[in-house]
Amino acid sequence: MQRFWGASGDFWQSQWEHILRAFGNDEFNVNFYGTVLVSFVVYWGIGIFYTFLDLTGRPKFLLKYKIQDNTIYPIPVEKFVKVVKQVLINQIFVGIPFAYFGYKMGKLRGLEWGAKLPTFQWVLFELSVCILVEEVFFYYSHRLLHHPRIYKYIHKRHHEWTAPIAITAVYCHPVEHMFSNLLPVFLGPFILGAHTATSWLWFTIAMLSTLNAHSGYHLPFFPSPEAHDFHHLKFTQNFGILGVLDRFHGTDTMFRYNKVYQRHIMLLSLVPIKELYPDDPKQKTLCSE
Repeated sequence: MQRFWGASGDFWQSQWEHILRAFGNDEFNVNFYGTVLVSFVVYWGIGIFYTFLDLTGRPKFLLKYKIQDNTIYPIPVEKFVKVVKQVLINQIFVGIPFAYFGYKMGKLRGLEWGAKLPTFQWVLFELSVCILVEEVFFYYSHRLLHHPRIYKYIHKRHHEWTAPIAITAVYCHPVEHMFSNLLPVFLGPFILGAHTATSWLWFTIAMLSTLNAHSGYHLPFFPSPEAHDFHHLKFTQNFGILGVLDRFHGTDTMFRYNKVYQRHIMLLSLVPIKELYPDDPKQKTLCSE
């Protein structure tokens, strides 16, 4: 990977310089408008693919990869419209002010945004730290939202979907979006003083991850969404992202003793995961034989 990065370093460097010129080489434009643009383009660019599938049930061959295949499908239009409205409210009235706040905090921290990109090893290190920081802050903020005195006022809205679809990733109360979606993702780059390009890469990875986790589809060669889908189904399991703190606190016990746990792997063939690990133990035996 280092050789690849080194061999193509001029390419990535030149692309970043093109981006800087597009934003007028202006610090505010790059870090505020650029961050807002990245968040909207990635979320809706990928979300549109899933949305088309959710509303039309096409292409039909993908339906065999649906996790909860006993739910109403395609999605009723009125439910979809309700989700879109709330997501846009969160992105516009919470996400955009938060991007401005993030820029100001980055300035205080010492913002890196210039033409010189960080090395491959440093980007890899920063992404690793960001993942761990997000795991800690998301797990505890998410679990707090499930507290009986808080849940019905804030987090219940997100759990209206026991069988989630991709764009419900940020279908939630604005308070939840601020403290449980945006803040855990922001803290890693802020703590590290990460380069803007690295931050954008991290934000993209985080959005792709949550879209996949809420998609309701266990697609081939994609990370498994089974754990978070099970959280929506059972409510009291799998509060984290990596599963590390769930194992530490014992909040994945039911999950680990469920058939779904065996399916919580990356699917490396085109055979649906439910055919590889069927619900009927007798069928499983036949398949293994």
